[in-house]
Amino acid sequence: MSGSDTAPEATRRPVVSRPPSFRSGELRDPKLAAALRTLELTVRRRLDGVLHGDHLGLIPGPGSEPGDAREYQPGDDVRQMDWSVTARTTHPHVRQSVADRELETWLVVDLSASLDFGTTGCEKRDLAVAASAAITHLSGGGGNRIGAVVATGSDTTRIPARGGRVHTQSMLRAIATTPAAADGVRGDLRAAIEALRRPERRRGMAVVISDFLGPIDWERSLRAISARHDVLAVEVLDQRDLELPDVGDVVLHDPESGRTREFSTTPRLRADFARAAAAHRDDVEKALRRCGAPRLTLRTDGDWIADVVRFVTARRHTIGSGFTNTARAAR
Repeated sequence: MSGSDTAPEATRRPVVSRPPSFRSGELRDPKLAAALRTLELTVRRRLDGVLHGDHLGLIPGPGSEPGDAREYQPGDDVRQMDWSVTARTTHPHVRQSVADRELETWLVVDLSASLDFGTTGCEKRDLAVAASAAITHLSGGGGNRIGAVVATGSDTTRIPARGGRVHTQSMLRAIATTPAAADGVRGDLRAAIEALRRPERRRGMAVVISDFLGPIDWERSLRAISARHDVLAVEVLDQRDLELPDVGDVVLHDPESGRTREFSTTPRLRADFARAAAAHRDDVEKALRRCGAPRLTLRTDGDWIADVVRFVTARRHTIGSGFTNTARAAR
């Protein structure tokens, strides 16, 4: 036996996938291209085969997906006869089908100053780019189109929805190279979501990628989006968003307000911070639930691609039924 075979199970460290770094200004073009390529290969290798099949179309018509049955009328194709319904009702029925249609997906990517932070493995910004790549792969292909609204608090960039590999690579490059927000500029997730409402878009899917820190003033806007689109929320967090370490005196800087304060991380302060952070996450979860948006959480100290795979595997039937409901509502 080799040494690896005889090593105790407890000494074997699991391999944790980390997204490549996309810190603005640190990557020149060759390194950026290599980082995006690495990210693409990681996503394709782990997600291929996880979610089979496409969505249902938004209007009825010739296709491969079964629709409703109706009574036979002269001129109908007899090859579409539904013999089981015909036998039950004693009247001839034909089975309608639903046409496959391309899906339009929009990403709302929050790259405010609070995303330029990370204490373990990577920054939250890197996770936002990685999540964008994963969603692009899951919803791409088959003539589907994808676009993005990228917001930093000071600037909002709209990338039109198009299809094809060249467009998706260009979109991911634009997201990855978005300049960091200036110090003291607050993010505005509500405005970013509002940017998706006008002009009104065809029914599809909207994915909001953010750490959801700050006031929950975006619920009404997201609920309006969810009335027309399937919505997914991707929450990116660092462990220090949830708890403070026991490090004694520490100087903390808030990049969105520009304020700097010195604290002593006493047990009481750490407990109060953890309690406030947990309460805020609970409020975010309730708001997303009211909007009908499932939440995928990615953490800088976790295996992001494994989290995506588990989420998609657990919800693929729900995702499929969501598109079915969208299709039926559009008829």
